[in-house]
Amino acid sequence: CMKNHGGFEHNLQSLRVVDALEERYGAFDGLNLMFETREGILKHCSLPNAKKLGDIGQRFIDKKQPTLEAQVANLADEIAYNNHDIDDGLRSGLLTQAQLDEIDFYARHYREVGVAYPGISGRRAIHETIRRMINALIVDLIQASQQRIQQAELKTVDDVRNAPTLITFSEPMQAEAASLKRFLRDNLYQHYQVNRMTSKARRIIGELFNAFMGEPKLLPPDYQVAAAEVAQQARKVADYVAGMTDRYAMREHRRLFVVDEI
Repeated sequence: CMKNHGGFEHNLQSLRVVDALEERYGAFDGLNLMFETREGILKHCSLPNAKKLGDIGQRFIDKKQPTLEAQVANLADEIAYNNHDIDDGLRSGLLTQAQLDEIDFYARHYREVGVAYPGISGRRAIHETIRRMINALIVDLIQASQQRIQQAELKTVDDVRNAPTLITFSEPMQAEAASLKRFLRDNLYQHYQVNRMTSKARRIIGELFNAFMGEPKLLPPDYQVAAAEVAQQARKVADYVAGMTDRYAMREHRRLFVVDEI
């Protein structure tokens, strides 16, 4: 939708929310967050957009590392969503226990749960397995990162930026995490039912965007821009649509395209 209007990157949109769209203070737009916090939000950024961001985008141009705190947040995010997706996949029936038994990292912890708690089964066994997986990832991340930080003999934040990535798993755990991510990609994210929902979501978003661009008066007043240029109007529409939850987007789509919806 935004290809011809400056593009859209979800991390960049998150930064836009805290820098410009939040309205919590009388004196300024945004939340007035410190540089390091804003940098941590911007996990990824294309080079063309980085060049437009000034200091906050400079590390992508220079190919340098973010702060240690941002590196921790990156891996914490990965740990959280990978393990949450396993739980979601099993609960929804898109993944099976038999499939997960083929992943050594999961199967090993599942067996340990059975030994520790004879007779445990069902959701309780799954929850305990995932809890142990998360714990193993966190402990490994802390220990491996501590070792790298000590070896790097850091003195300043510039030392962090110029060093290789310091917050990361040990090599064996990197292999475990990579195997888990491949499994989720092949068996969950590319599952035909997920692909169907992704296709439906893409269609809903596209139709919402086109409707609002074609008739800006359909937008709530705060998102209407008087005599706006096309790119400016597109950005306001993107702000509105990007702020929707899945449920709200579907409801808004029905309101616009289903005759008996209000």
